[in-house]
Amino acid sequence: MGIVRSLQHWLGGHGPHLQPAAFVPETHPIRLWADTFPWDAMVQAVAQSFAQRFPKKRPTGGRPSVSLRVLLALELLKHELNASDEDICQRLRTDGAVMYACGLPEVHADHAQAHFVLPETLAQFRGRIDQDLMDTLVAIQAAAAMDAGLVSPAHLLVDTFPAEQGSQRVTDATTL
Repeated sequence: MGIVRSLQHWLGGHGPHLQPAAFVPETHPIRLWADTFPWDAMVQAVAQSFAQRFPKKRPTGGRPSVSLRVLLALELLKHELNASDEDICQRLRTDGAVMYACGLPEVHADHAQAHFVLPETLAQFRGRIDQDLMDTLVAIQAAAAMDAGLVSPAHLLVDTFPAEQGSQRVTDATTL
């Protein structure tokens, strides 16, 4: 009976909340990756783009919507980790570093956690990202990297020419 009593806050969702920032080491690769992004500016750009292109429809019930910060972080992490939608959504429930990257300030073990994201939700979010928004996000990230001194304008190259699959086009990346 002692083990159930000591874990009851995990089983019932009550008790102290865990703060991912407190238990993810500062040297963890995902934390280091997440700390390089200007999240506020990027989320604001996504919100503005979505507000212009998709009229706001108020749902009449159901779960609260997943924050744009969580969806954007999951989408970027998915590509960074070469994971599937299902894998990255599962890692959000189990991996403290992914919770940190998604900007979740605190988490508690509740079977219906508000930060649970279905793979279908992530796919729907991805479908709403158009080329103009992607260009805006890249510009925001490049400006933040230059402001932080991580890159200089002389070394910044954004290749906007899509290479067709199977083409023999030579790029700087292939010659390095």
